Formats: sequence, structure tokens, C-alpha cells
Amino acid sequence: MDRGLLQQLLADRAAGRAVVLATALDDGEQHLLHLGDAASEMDTACRTALRFDRADTHEIAGRRWLFNPYNPPLRLFVVGAVHIAQPLVALATQTGFAVTVIDPRRSFATPERFPDVDLETAWPDEALAAHVPDARTAVVTLTHDPKLDDPALATALRSEAFYIGSLGSRRTHAARCERLRGMGFGESELDRIHAPVGLAIGGRAPAEIAVSIIAEIISVLRQGQ
Repeated sequence: MDRGLLQQLLADRAAGRAVVLATALDDGEQHLLHLGDAASEMDTACRTALRFDRADTHEIAGRRWLFNPYNPPLRLFVVGAVHIAQPLVALATQTGFAVTVIDPRRSFATPERFPDVDLETAWPDEALAAHVPDARTAVVTLTHDPKLDDPALATALRSEAFYIGSLGSRRTHAARCERLRGMGFGESELDRIHAPVGLAIGGRAPAEIAVSIIAEIISVLRQGQ
């Protein structure tokens, strides 16, 4: 890699921008590509590499290219410093997510309950908007309080977050969707919400529910919807 490409790659990494290093396998020609920069076939290959977070080769216009992705960190925003959030934070951290717990209820969002975790006590929609969820971001709401969950979901639905989940029964989610429809969201947008949150493994205890949530997040990340 020449010096100019290396400097640009380091700058992209420092800024948290997703970038792909494309290398022609016949002669070593290299390019740094951002989404939307290249022609359709190259752009599709970039999106695939970034989506699945692994290097891959593609033949384009008679040449074979290696696409090596450099993704920004995975992030998880947990709205609600509740019991389920504690094991969920631990599991998410162990699986490579930078976790932020958001809850304006300061008696819940305490360092004693969530040691070594970023805590936000702003209103969830404001906190999420400030962090700008991207395609490497998951958002989970756990409060069961529409005053907190609904604005957070609305902000997440307007973002590029790859995963949005919300705790609650099917009946609770149906009522939630009605409220979100009243905020202007359509069916395709509401279909992005995973609810009841988590894979259906029959979990009851907080730790079991947390396992189902992180498993679903990873499934969506690695395999798509």
C-alpha cells in the first residue's frame, strides 16, 4: 500500500468511516472505496464485504479483485437500565460491541449497577440522535414505558441502525405500532422492529432473555433479516 492510501485509511479509521481496500489480484492495483464511490459492481462488492465483515474476492470486468473491509466498531444502545440490561451488557461487550446504556432515571442508571459501561441520563431520543446510529449500530428498548421507548424507537427507525428490538408481548407491540403509525411511520418501517425482542428460545430469567437478544442481534448482523 502506498503512503497516500495508508494515510487515507488511517484517517477513515480515525473518523469511524466504513471503507474497503480493493486490490487487483493480477497486478496489485489498489483503491480505497467508500459506499457509493464506485461503479455498481464494485459498490455491490464493497457493500457485501462491509455487511458481513469479511474479505472476499469478486471478478469484475474480467479482473479478479480482493475486497478487504475496514468497518467502524459495533455499537449497542440499550434503552432502559433494567435487570435484563445487566446480563445483556455483559454479553454484548464479550461479543465485540461498544455498549451505551440510556436511561433518564438516575436511580436505575448507576455505575454500581453498570460498572465500566457508558451511561447516558438524557432522554433516549436525544441521546440516540446525538450518537447518530449507523449501519453498525443496534438499538434495544427495554423500559416498557412508552414515554421512553417510543421516542427512542422513532429515532432509531429514522437511522441506519441494522437492528432495532423492543421488549414486550405481541399485544404490547401491536399497541406500540399503533402509536408509531400515529407518528407517521409506515408498515415497512415498523417491520424493522424485532418484537417481542430476541430469538424464541423460551427464556424467562433476565440472563436467558439477554442471551436470546444478543443471539438475534448477531443473527441479523451476520445473516441479514
